[in-house]
Amino acid sequence: MNRFNVSLASIALLVLVSGCLDSAGPGQAIPIEETTFASSLGVNLAQSTKTQNGVYYRDITVGSGASVTNGNTLDVGYTGWLSSGFQFESSTYSFILGTGNVIPGWHDGMQGMRVGGVRQIIIPPHMAYGAGGSGPIPGNAVIVFRVEILGAR
Repeated sequence: MNRFNVSLASIALLVLVSGCLDSAGPGQAIPIEETTFASSLGVNLAQSTKTQNGVYYRDITVGSGASVTNGNTLDVGYTGWLSSGFQFESSTYSFILGTGNVIPGWHDGMQGMRVGGVRQIIIPPHMAYGAGGSGPIPGNAVIVFRVEILGAR
């Protein structure tokens, strides 16, 4: 091997090793506290509550209706964004709180809400779509939802 090839091999090895030293390489989860959020999302972790599972939430409007509990069927309006500000979905949905039929971050982040309430929920990857992602949501994405409880029964 001549000196040119040895130099190329050394540079390639250096690039490979330096990529491994990154705190969160491609596709690795970054903690919510280290995530950069688009300013348009209005995320303020200092004004949010953190659950035991690492989900952050902040009430935008406290509802005046009944408090929701596990077992209630909730009718919600929601919008979801990536931390970059890319909106991936906006719709309405009905589900039973606490039964595992939606991402765990929703069950965790909606506890204690009242009907009519609006909440921002910031969900870490392990409570959302994990390493595999889903559709337009890449693997290990921190996602932000704005949810409104339209009704509970």
